[in-house]
Amino acid sequence: MPFEFFSATDVGRARNNNEDSVAVDPASALVVLADGMGGYNAGEVASQMATSFISAELGRWLTEAASNATDADVRRAMDICVDNANRAIFNAASTNPQYAGMGTTLVVGVFREGRLLLGHVGDSRGYRLRDGKFMRITHDHSLLQEQIDAGLITEEQAAFSSNKNLVTRAVGVEESVMLESHLHELLAGDLVLLCSDGLSDMLDDEHIGHVLQSSEDIQAIAHALISAANEAGGKDNIAVILARVQGAAGGPRSWWPFKR
Repeated sequence: MPFEFFSATDVGRARNNNEDSVAVDPASALVVLADGMGGYNAGEVASQMATSFISAELGRWLTEAASNATDADVRRAMDICVDNANRAIFNAASTNPQYAGMGTTLVVGVFREGRLLLGHVGDSRGYRLRDGKFMRITHDHSLLQEQIDAGLITEEQAAFSSNKNLVTRAVGVEESVMLESHLHELLAGDLVLLCSDGLSDMLDDEHIGHVLQSSEDIQAIAHALISAANEAGGKDNIAVILARVQGAAGGPRSWWPFKR
């Protein structure tokens, strides 16, 4: 099951520096996206540390072991690599005053035959488009999401909340962090999007899904997403990774009970 990948970042219209970072390793079918936070350039440092560390360490492990590794092995490797990246960022923040308090959100995906192992920390997101049906496949670690889950506010009210950028979990801000990961079924023709909140805060899910169906060219789709986010205000950096499962859409479904 071959995959096609494309990634892009943009500074947006309100920021002077880009604290979003992406890494794509087609050889190991690994993708990593991070959205940094912190004063001065600390957020940029944290996101770049996360993507470079995880793509190098996990990519090397996947290249060496993936052919014989179970999905449980891959999830364990993801956990270890994210934990190591978390400790590296936390230690850098603890020993360098200019990096104090830095951290980053994270989405990391490993594409395998017929499935995707997707892990995330914070409010950067994963989505999937299949046969015209668009859905979010991550659950934000944020104060806003907790309020929605508790029934305190609706999704519609959340769009106007002042708490959009308050995450409840991030890489590098504490000595340890928990990566939430799930296994998702993949079918030929599926299109997977990973993005920072610079996209999802500017465009609602319906708009994102519409843009994903605007072209068959994933490079054109990525640029269209960034353009739409900028046209809506571009209040933050924007990062996107697109991955398409190649082959004719609508292939046979697996019997395995994947999380959808």
